[in-house]
Amino acid sequence: MNGSSLQPTFQIGSIPVYGDLILAPMDGICDQPTRALFREMGSAVTYTEFINVMDVPARLNNLDRRITYIPMERPLGFQLYGSQPEQFLTAAKLLLADQPDFFDINLGCSVRRVAGRGAGAGLLAEPQLIAEIFRLLKAEIELPITAKIRIGLDEDTLNYLEVAALLEENGAAALAVHGRTRSQNWTSPSNWCTIREIKARAGIPIIGNGDVTSVVEIDKMFSETGCDAVMIGRAALGNPWLFSRQEKSDLPREEILAVVSRHWQDMAAFYGTEKASFTFRKHLKAYLDCPQFEGLNYKPILNSLQPLEALREALK
Repeated sequence: MNGSSLQPTFQIGSIPVYGDLILAPMDGICDQPTRALFREMGSAVTYTEFINVMDVPARLNNLDRRITYIPMERPLGFQLYGSQPEQFLTAAKLLLADQPDFFDINLGCSVRRVAGRGAGAGLLAEPQLIAEIFRLLKAEIELPITAKIRIGLDEDTLNYLEVAALLEENGAAALAVHGRTRSQNWTSPSNWCTIREIKARAGIPIIGNGDVTSVVEIDKMFSETGCDAVMIGRAALGNPWLFSRQEKSDLPREEILAVVSRHWQDMAAFYGTEKASFTFRKHLKAYLDCPQFEGLNYKPILNSLQPLEALREALK
């Protein structure tokens, strides 16, 4: 696959997308500094952390910080989650003032606090409600509307073909498919066959997601599913080079340190040093989890208010 071209790789509605690898929207991970870094490294589309539609009218729960972006992140979508069609519409209308390129509807989050109350993957139990959400949004919002789904609630309710068809019938411009059910944990393998089935029937771009951790697996996902793009989630943490089709294990330590330094500096500027030192821990641990830093004692570095300085001192 060609990651960059004068011709778009695919389109989200009328929006051209140049590239075929995409950073998955991950709550608590995909803040603005992180998204911008991954965009520079090759992620072709930007998604925000998910936004609770009920938070939007009063701009609650750090909404302004969560949807802050810079122009180079475009095309950029605000990802919304909720359970009531009218609340989705209210939120989307209000957020138009913040000028996203598209809205993405989260139908894939499986955590209890979201899915347990009928949002995220919990909506897969009510396909007609999903259809109503999309009908309502498409009738009143001019921007493209996309979705990210799982393949069902559990192994006994694999309704991915029904949901995918309803989404396309009701105006979805693209669909990302995570090849697991709501009930499956991360140790269960992602079922790429379901992505292939959806792609074979779809007339909109299909983005494959699940168990892609290397350049080899990127190519394998494309060949086995025929998807238009590959979305990478957990394996992206500490590994933005994957979006440039580089294996982190092949990189010199100095190159990794340069990106760690840039990421930390951007996080500190965005949050302030003290908050950034906590927010950056998950990233730093993932960056250091490779052969280039074998034997390094992580704990004092991760607990430092100046982790970059602590890291440099530890490496002397």
